[in-house]
Amino acid sequence: MSLGGQGRLPTWLKLAFTLWVLFWAPSVALRIGVQNYLWLCNLANFLLLVGLWAESRRLVSMQWLATALVGGLWALDAGVAWLSGWHPIGGTQYMFDAGIPLSVRLLSLYHLVLPLVAGFSVARLGYDHWALAWQTALTWAAILAAWAFTDPARNVNWVEGPFGTPQAWLPDGVYVLTLMLVWPLLLYLPVHLATLSLRRRQP
Repeated sequence: MSLGGQGRLPTWLKLAFTLWVLFWAPSVALRIGVQNYLWLCNLANFLLLVGLWAESRRLVSMQWLATALVGGLWALDAGVAWLSGWHPIGGTQYMFDAGIPLSVRLLSLYHLVLPLVAGFSVARLGYDHWALAWQTALTWAAILAAWAFTDPARNVNWVEGPFGTPQAWLPDGVYVLTLMLVWPLLLYLPVHLATLSLRRRQP
């Protein structure tokens, strides 16, 4: 299936993802709070839903960047921790916190699904090479909004420290600016380059 080809997305996928968001969004609002919508992985649910129905190459490409590597690292950390109790990366400790209701923790399993949905959509609609710029701008806005408007204890988008741990080695403003630079460079750029490379290899 060509990464540069055009094609419509199946209706069953759009409907299934719509049902998921209709279940997930109010569950998050009621159990965790709407502040959590500002997590970039949570925003991906909403933006991917719009992208599916609009068959927007740009939106699905942006969410492919947002979820491909993040979802893979999340799965690796949670999977290794489930088997051994050790978190090789960090950030999924909450999945094993008995103080958090199991129903809340299970909502995070979408991290395994979003890369598949976004990747399939990109394969059908093609990849927008401007997605990196747009997703970077969205990431900067989400990080700044989380820093300004969310409870620091929630550490949304890791604006208080990486891997869920508060940091103290940099002034807050400097740390946030560093986070804004590092996030797209480490998490989006490799996916962007790999996707472009794969597209060039397609017949």
